[in-house]
Amino acid sequence: MALRVLLADDEKEFVETLAERLDLRGIEVRVALDGKAALTTLDEMAAAEALPDVMVVDLLMPIMDGINFVRKAKEQYPDISYVMLSQVSSKEMISQAYECGVTFFIQKPVN
Repeated sequence: MALRVLLADDEKEFVETLAERLDLRGIEVRVALDGKAALTTLDEMAAAEALPDVMVVDLLMPIMDGINFVRKAKEQYPDISYVMLSQVSSKEMISQAYECGVTFFIQKPVN
């Protein structure tokens, strides 16, 4: 079974490029452009019994930011690993990310 990843980031070009690179490596990828869409996608994946193994989430997204998204997603899907990305980071933001259940915090740009 291939690794499944759901990417949630409002930077369309970035997330599509990352999705293509992961797909080339045999990783099953879904993309959402904001936190609300990511929750909907998670529910669809759960209904298909194909939850992602890992969520890669941008901190700053429209409609629902990464912190609020992870809090809500962790309630229903606690076994998924969550990785947060951000161009903007402060000790407070990083602390909030880890407190809400993020496994890793990565600062953009990502090579």
